[in-house]
Amino acid sequence: MSDFNGQDGKVDTAKFGDRVRSAVIWRSGSQILAQIITWSSTLLVIRLLDPADYGLFAMTQVVLAFLAFLNGWGFASALVQSDSVDPFRLRQAFGLLLLLNGMLAAIQYFGAPVAAAYYGQPIVADLLRVQALIFLATPFIALPEVIMSRALDFRRQALVNLVAALAGASTALACALAGYGVWTLVYAPIALFWTRAIGLTLVARLLVWPSFNFKGCGQIIGFGSAILFSQLFWLVQSQSDILIAGSRFDPHALGLYAEALFLAQIFMAKFVPPLNEVAFPAYARIKHDGDAVRWSFLKTVRLLTLVAAPFYCGLAVTAAPMVETVFGTKWLGMVPYVQIIAPALMLMTVQILFAPLANALGKPSLAMFNALSGAILFPTAFLIGAQWGLIGMAWAWLVAAPLLLLITAYRTAPLIGVSVWEVGRAMLPGLTPALAMAVGVGLAAQLMAPLGIAAPLRLVALVALGVALYAGLLWLLERDAIAEVVRLVVRRQPPAAEAATQEAI
Repeated sequence: MSDFNGQDGKVDTAKFGDRVRSAVIWRSGSQILAQIITWSSTLLVIRLLDPADYGLFAMTQVVLAFLAFLNGWGFASALVQSDSVDPFRLRQAFGLLLLLNGMLAAIQYFGAPVAAAYYGQPIVADLLRVQALIFLATPFIALPEVIMSRALDFRRQALVNLVAALAGASTALACALAGYGVWTLVYAPIALFWTRAIGLTLVARLLVWPSFNFKGCGQIIGFGSAILFSQLFWLVQSQSDILIAGSRFDPHALGLYAEALFLAQIFMAKFVPPLNEVAFPAYARIKHDGDAVRWSFLKTVRLLTLVAAPFYCGLAVTAAPMVETVFGTKWLGMVPYVQIIAPALMLMTVQILFAPLANALGKPSLAMFNALSGAILFPTAFLIGAQWGLIGMAWAWLVAAPLLLLITAYRTAPLIGVSVWEVGRAMLPGLTPALAMAVGVGLAAQLMAPLGIAAPLRLVALVALGVALYAGLLWLLERDAIAEVVRLVVRRQPPAAEAATQEAI
């Protein structure tokens, strides 16, 4: 039985809520600080490097990502979902991680010339050979991370991640100033990964001897295999646009598209995964209490949309002054891509919340089939969109994203006894005022454009207007949502209606 359950088998909401709240604060708080460090360095590096450097780097990332799905992280994640873990299973998991990642490093090193030939860029082979070092660090990150996540211990992880972010950022800045060009983008992640590997292994005190005797590890293999295929399908979905575009467009144009995607994906790629890292072990601890899981999931959707919707809607209507201010005028070509992709990623942010839910409830095959749907929808849309150039591929995001969200919600929501409509209703408190805010800010941007106001001033004015409009609309339309956020932050007791729900839990 979970440490968070009472004698009647129900969840002790006070104790469990405190642990989850602490985990979210440490994981998300450290992620925000780490991203501030990383972005401060990245923005300086972007101004020093060329779009073509980012185009070449994007080509290598497709290869790295497609191999990384085999790195065994899903096998280690099986330890989180298990009711108990013994030392021998830890050794087996470590042995699997070492074996798989050693093989991946060798495959990438010796197969690098094939990728370089596909792209018609010889330097890609050299970049990939050096990046193989990342795989060798993975076992020493994955095992301690999942063990600490199982215990909802994110404080020590947070401290290591901050140190690693500093190591990566300082390496990137030093290499860019030294004129290393595209190699800057290679050396910085290596410094970050190896700092995390050493730090997590030390703080978790997890220096175990690996076992290559895999007898009796069927649960690890079975659960991990479903996770593995989910990751494969996700990679097909998320990397197929670069793979398709890499052989059709020059590095400069691809660099603009890739950085637009990076900017638009900031929230989904940097802030939602930490929440899912907490959600997976949290759902796993309460998986036998359906009411608690259902209430927690809908609340997560509601609260996340309150933050994600204004971010993405605001990004779409302020893309021009933001890109000019933050990236510089040489990057203005990425503005149309940002404006189109941002609304699609607002929906993707909700869609990816379903995977940790299905995995924690012991249904990884469901998450796998949802990922398979994305692996079919997105490449098909990209292949069609590519006929109209990179702008057509941006539009493909806006077509495929809502379809995948509907498919995922239709399949997964019944697992916890909710309908697609209930999921949509949980999104409305954030989505409705955010869309109205975007209309107002968009009109203001159109009025300001002919006035010749400097981009930084336009950006500040539009952001201030957006914040005021969104806050005002929330106050008028969604006061209950504001109260819910306040209770979460200041830890006030819920009102009677919500208290009754928690008592049921």
